[in-house]
Amino acid sequence: MLKQILSKIPRKSSKPDPIDATTVIDTGTNNNPVSNSGNGAPCSTTTNGGSGGVDAAVEPHISFKDISPLQKQNLFISKLNFCCEISDFSDAHLDLKREALVELLDFVSSGSAKFTEPAISAICKMCAANLFRVFPPKYRNSSNATETDDEEPMFDPAWSHLQLVYELLLRFTSLVDAKAAKKQVDHSFVLRLLDLFDSDDPRERDCLKSVLHRIYGKFMVLRPFIRKAVSNIIYRFVYETERHNGIAELLEIFGSIISGFALPLKEEHKLFLWRALMPLHKPKSVGIYHQQLAYCIVQFVDKDPKLTGEVIKGLLKYWPVTNSQKELMFISEVEEMLEMTSMDEFQKVMVPLFRRIGGCLNSSHYQVYNPPNLLFVAPYTVRNELKLSLISLWSWTASS
Repeated sequence: MLKQILSKIPRKSSKPDPIDATTVIDTGTNNNPVSNSGNGAPCSTTTNGGSGGVDAAVEPHISFKDISPLQKQNLFISKLNFCCEISDFSDAHLDLKREALVELLDFVSSGSAKFTEPAISAICKMCAANLFRVFPPKYRNSSNATETDDEEPMFDPAWSHLQLVYELLLRFTSLVDAKAAKKQVDHSFVLRLLDLFDSDDPRERDCLKSVLHRIYGKFMVLRPFIRKAVSNIIYRFVYETERHNGIAELLEIFGSIISGFALPLKEEHKLFLWRALMPLHKPKSVGIYHQQLAYCIVQFVDKDPKLTGEVIKGLLKYWPVTNSQKELMFISEVEEMLEMTSMDEFQKVMVPLFRRIGGCLNSSHYQVYNPPNLLFVAPYTVRNELKLSLISLWSWTASS
């Protein structure tokens, strides 16, 4: 009975299927719709003749000079997407890619580029596709690395276009609004950028240094994470591998960062000094980055002179036993510390320091047993104490 009643109710007429979202209607003379497959192929360049025309994808090989100002932003994104493609060096595509990168760099440098959300996403995707890569394994044994490692640097054959990508990334990080880019320039992006500091190419590490410093200065929310990530790199280098190409560049960045720390120093910053910087005196390859390391420590002591005593104790803890070249570096660093120490701080380390100086006087290396140079850099009150102690130490070593 119910089926008979329902059969008498008139059914609604079926509506035609709605137009697919990927279908573009051409309002020109041709009334046939043009379908866009949505598979990444360039869209039709046919646009509405009125002021509110349909935005269409632009062929990436067109020059910015040959296109209307309204379409330049579309061309900007199109060229960025084109440069995401990775090709080998025998491919003719590489020349087209380099030409596109040069045009992108000129366009961004001119101030014409607008860093909208699609543009930010496209430029970060392009940089990630070209820069974030796995380096070949290092065949040299880390135990053979010394503080005077004079190995010839290895240069990346792809540098001709990698350099353009780095320059574009540097301009981007300089001009973009940090709030607008925070979704793309995130923790994952920074970590992969830090991984690149192990590159064998010194030119790449130099570019990375500028980019990371710019990100640290602009993206304030990322600062604690960057400090923690760099600390982890240092821990792995000191306690596990003793092999990393970018320690000097990372310390160079932190030299300027430490000089900007507010007073009084936070406990987090002091822990970075004790747990990360001071243990960097331990590896055999300390000579490669010692200048940058000493500068970072001097910046800390300059901020808080009360740290001097603990820094000297740290140096004595990692003092080399059989490496005379490394010992000379430590002596020069002690000289810098004595220039900045007060009498109160000096008295805390006076006994262990004099014992170490006594050992230097007893050394068979002619440069190491010349610590009286310390007399010319220490403050006057410290100088007198050093002079008397050195005289007694010299007499003791001569008699023994």
